[in-house]
Amino acid sequence: MTTTYKAIIIGAGQAGLSAAHELARRGLVPGKDFLLIDANPGPGGAWRHRWDSLTLGKAHGIADLPGLDMRRPDPKMPASRLVSDYYGAYEDTFELKTIRPVDVTRVEEAENDLLRIHARDGRSWLSRMVLNATGTWTNPYIPYIPGIETFQGRQLHTRDYVKAEDFAGQRTLVVGGGLSAVQFLLELAPLTETIWATRRPPNFTSQEFDAGWGLAVEKAVRERTHSGQAPASVVRTTGIPQNPDYLRGVKEGTLVSRGMIDQIHPETVRFGPPLSTRQQGLGPSTGSKLAVPESWDPLPHGQVEKVDVIFWNTGFRAALRHLAPMKLRGKGGIELLDEVTPAADPRILLVGYGSTASTVGATRAGRLAGRKAWKWLSGK
Repeated sequence: MTTTYKAIIIGAGQAGLSAAHELARRGLVPGKDFLLIDANPGPGGAWRHRWDSLTLGKAHGIADLPGLDMRRPDPKMPASRLVSDYYGAYEDTFELKTIRPVDVTRVEEAENDLLRIHARDGRSWLSRMVLNATGTWTNPYIPYIPGIETFQGRQLHTRDYVKAEDFAGQRTLVVGGGLSAVQFLLELAPLTETIWATRRPPNFTSQEFDAGWGLAVEKAVRERTHSGQAPASVVRTTGIPQNPDYLRGVKEGTLVSRGMIDQIHPETVRFGPPLSTRQQGLGPSTGSKLAVPESWDPLPHGQVEKVDVIFWNTGFRAALRHLAPMKLRGKGGIELLDEVTPAADPRILLVGYGSTASTVGATRAGRLAGRKAWKWLSGK
C-alpha cells in the first residue's frame, strides 16, 4: 500500500530547503509527514553544477537559510563547493532526510483529491500537497535562429560551461545580455577573440545593488507574474552594474554588443537589423537613455562573421513540465494569487518561481509556502 504524505517538496535547493525547514518547525516530521525529494545525486541544488571559476565574490551572493547561517565564504573557493557543503550541513542539522536522486516526470490527480508524484525510475508517492521548488537549471533556453541546426562548430549553453581554456584559439560568439555573458566575455578575452551579440543595448544601470534594489527587482517581477505574464529576462530587471572591471571591458572593446544575429550558416553567422535602440529595462533598471552608450555598436545589417563557437547565455525557463497534467497555465501563463499559489490549484505551491526565483526571494518563498501548506493542511 502506498503511503500518503501530507506534503511532498520537489527540489532541495534554497527554496525547497527553506520550505522543508518551515514545515518541520511547525511540527511536521521529515520522512513521515512530508518528503523532500531531489533530482541531484548530492546537496547543493543548481549551485553544485556551476563552473569552478564562479565564486561567491563574482555571483550576486547567496542568502542564508533559516535557522543556520552560512559561515563567511572564502571568495576564492568555487561557489559550487561552498554551497554544496552548506546545503549538506543544513540537511543534516535539521534531519530533513532528503531522498535522492529522484527525477520527477509527472504530477497528476489521484483518488480522494490526492496528488500522485511519478519518478522516472518507476517510484511514485501520494500526497495532499506538492511544494514545487525545481528552479530553472534543468530547463535552459536557446532561441531559434534560422539555420541553427546547420552550424558545424561547437554550440553550448551557460549550463555546459566548464573552463575558459576550452575556448582557446576559437573565435567565439557570446549571445545574451545578462551578467553570465558579461562575466564569460571577460574570462574568455585573454584566450580567444570574442563577439558579443544582444537583442538590445546592454542594460547597464547606475543603480546600487543594495537591499532596496533587491526589493525593487522583486516588485517589478511580481507585477508581471501575478498577472499571469511570463517572467522577463533577469537582466532586464536587475541591470548590469557599472563596476570598474565591466567599464574597463567596454573601453577595451570586449563588452561592446554588435547587435543580434538573424541567421546561422555552417561556419558563419549573419547580423540582422537592431531590434531596439533602447535598453528597455524594467523596474529599478528603467532608463530613458543608454547608461553606457559606448557598449552598443551594432554591425551593419547583413554583415557575416566567421565563428568557431556559439555560446548561448540566453537564460533559463522555469522547470515545470512535470506539472503539465495539473493545467496550471492559462492563456497568458500561470496566474498567481500571491507569490507561491497558482489560481488554478491551491494544492500545488510554486516555490522560487517568478518574483521569488532569486537568491533574494527564494528563502522568503520557502517560508511562505511552508506556512501556507501548514495552514491548508490544518484547515485554517
